[in-house]
Amino acid sequence: MRAFNYSVIKNQKWDSEILGLIAAIYKEAGKQELYLKRRPEELNKLVEIAKIQSTEASNAIEGIVTTNTRIKQLVEEKTTPKNRNEQEIAGYRDVLSIIHESFDAISLSRNYILQLHKIMYSHMNNPMAGQTKNVQNYISATYPDGHTEVLFTPLAPFETPQALDKICDEYNRVIGNMELEPLIAIPIFIHDFLCIHPFNDGNGRMSRLLTTLLLYRSGFHVGKYISLEAKIAKNKNLYYDALSRSQYGWHQGTEDAVPFIKYLLGTVLAAYKDFGDRFALVEEKLPALEMVRKAAMNKIGRFNKQDIRELCPTLSLSSVEGALRKMVASGELKREGKGKSTCYIRLK
Repeated sequence: MRAFNYSVIKNQKWDSEILGLIAAIYKEAGKQELYLKRRPEELNKLVEIAKIQSTEASNAIEGIVTTNTRIKQLVEEKTTPKNRNEQEIAGYRDVLSIIHESFDAISLSRNYILQLHKIMYSHMNNPMAGQTKNVQNYISATYPDGHTEVLFTPLAPFETPQALDKICDEYNRVIGNMELEPLIAIPIFIHDFLCIHPFNDGNGRMSRLLTTLLLYRSGFHVGKYISLEAKIAKNKNLYYDALSRSQYGWHQGTEDAVPFIKYLLGTVLAAYKDFGDRFALVEEKLPALEMVRKAAMNKIGRFNKQDIRELCPTLSLSSVEGALRKMVASGELKREGKGKSTCYIRLK
């Protein structure tokens, strides 16, 4: 079985792009701490929006979808799921809530990972919930002509429990001894987790939940306010490309994890910058029309009222709609489409 060894990584020289990303994330994380002290009540509204987006996006990456209305009902009201997709979505919601509320009490171990996986499938009958895989799985791609190609073969089922123990132990050791920067250790752990692919189902979603957990435990709380999963879903191809480039040579211990590290750090930094933009709108205490106007100025191309509402979490939906109507009437915006497909374009 492949040996997991952080000691080689520990002594690696990182390029200026990675060092720049780490420095920028620490700077933004420091700013976020100040923001939270100044306006905690307004920022709490971002938490609910992020929970909904994270639950929706992480499941959508795997083709698990339902309507916008049902997503909100499942996440906000914890309503009973109606079908298989909703059962999977409700399970993700439950694990995300546990991480939000108790991240500091969830250490990284195989036992905890298996428990979280079991909770993710708690709304459905999945005999493998909370157990490592019992069949060999493959990471493959299906092409437009219909043929399928195996891109990567994860570890065999019999190797998986020990491998999970190993990556957890190694991660805990380097973090506990402060041997490796957490923003390097976290993507490496997630990358190893995805290469092991420990479950028959749910590996991608578990990897995103564990990313949030490890970031929280290292003091990076941006995922509570801005959905990292939504950012990954928006650039899904970049995510898969970075993962694929980093997996080459993994079984032999010759892989280059740098593409995946850069991808994940870039995603975290983009989320922090989004948080800063949203805070700027909350901070000024502008009238609704001015707040929506400022939010619209942040948008390029087509956008909808939900995009504006995310930037203006303190405004009600009716306030956002009213402001958009006034901006259309004054010639600042052009409206296109009807009903759910209504979108807006800036004219000035």
